Amino acid sequence: MSKSIGFLSIVLTLLVCALFALSLRADDKQDVAAAATKWAEAFSAETPDRIVALYDREAVLWGTLSPKRRDNSEAIRDYMVNAFKALPDHKVSFGDQLIRVYGDTAINTGYYTFTYTKAGESKSLPARYSFVYRKRGGQWMIVDHHSSAMPEPPK
Repeated sequence: MSKSIGFLSIVLTLLVCALFALSLRADDKQDVAAAATKWAEAFSAETPDRIVALYDREAVLWGTLSPKRRDNSEAIRDYMVNAFKALPDHKVSFGDQLIRVYGDTAINTGYYTFTYTKAGESKSLPARYSFVYRKRGGQWMIVDHHSSAMPEPPK
């Protein structure tokens, strides 16, 4: 009888630990989604310093509107300032997001749509993206961001 109780205690302890780990992972996914929302808000508000603050000091950006790799804060800020000029009166909205968490690293892959007004005409630029985050000091920081225009479907 005491062996059964001991075994049951071990199983219950493992179950509680597993459930706790899963809840932490769910919280991390929500935090990564919130980090993406912060990025969208900063981009839509045309605040390059707020956006740059979301990128890790070792971050790399391959943006939709430039063929150049941006691999420091100044270069990322420059990209954003030029993107704001290229997309007047812009907003960005996220579509489907696939978020995976691997310890202190997370990947958010999906699509977003940039809308803007040029010469009085509303335009949109659908794009796909990958954000890679690293958790530093309790914050999810962007370490890699790739964005490319959505290709036309095959005909």
